Amino acid sequence: MTYESVGQVQQGAQPTMGAAMRRRNPLGVWLGLPLITLGIYQLVWYYKIHKEMAEYHRKPDAPVAGPLLVLVFLGWTVVGAIATLYKTGERIRYAQRRAGLQETCSPIVGTLLVFVFGLGVHYYQVELNKIVDVDGKPAGAPVPLHGQS
Repeated sequence: MTYESVGQVQQGAQPTMGAAMRRRNPLGVWLGLPLITLGIYQLVWYYKIHKEMAEYHRKPDAPVAGPLLVLVFLGWTVVGAIATLYKTGERIRYAQRRAGLQETCSPIVGTLLVFVFGLGVHYYQVELNKIVDVDGKPAGAPVPLHGQS
């Protein structure tokens, strides 16, 4: 099921409120904390953004641990890593739509940037921060959702 077809399946079962996401420093997420934790923080970050996106748009089939498991256990195949990173970009774009923003996140750009000094993490966090900035509420606070689910 694609993110575009969800509205057709749920028809009227649209949630109106979600939980606000946490604003993070893109440089800290991309470079600072991963250096201090020897790369472990990027895995924690990857899990946390998926959990926050699931709580934000309340989509019933939104994955939380699955993308991290694919990255950890199938990342060595490269295809698994590319697929999960691309889907992450799609999920961020969907969250932007639900925030009432223009969809500026490009899954292709984010995926390609991961292979250039890991800049995809920075790019994805900048895109997530746009959602946080438009809501302007602390993490976990109820926020209104726009568009169809």
